[in-house]
Amino acid sequence: MSAAFFNKYADPAKAVAISAGTQPGERVHPEVVEVMREVGIDLTQAHPQKLSTELAQDANLLITMGCGDACPYIPGLRIDDWPLPDPKGQGIDQVRQIRDEIRGRVLALIQEELTAEDAKVRRGQSGPL
Repeated sequence: MSAAFFNKYADPAKAVAISAGTQPGERVHPEVVEVMREVGIDLTQAHPQKLSTELAQDANLLITMGCGDACPYIPGLRIDDWPLPDPKGQGIDQVRQIRDEIRGRVLALIQEELTAEDAKVRRGQSGPL
């Protein structure tokens, strides 16, 4: 959900999110597909993928959701952990609450990063998010 929200709200010329997990399921959970459809995001074609060192090595920021030691270690990579419940097995109302929490965190992240990036540009230190 976080990658879908990020890619909906962020400028793709500045940053793109990739969704991956340390123990990906075979498919996106139906409850997640349903609650994301409610906010205009179609995840029916999304396929879970494994979070690997290779996948993370080109990232500037890794947002984790409680993977701890199972997350890949990349020297110098910024990591921010969002301790949120797994929507798997949750009722639809709980999945909506998780979705809304994730959306709020993503919007705050985008605002925070864009504000920092704008400040760098004004000082002549532009770089990727």
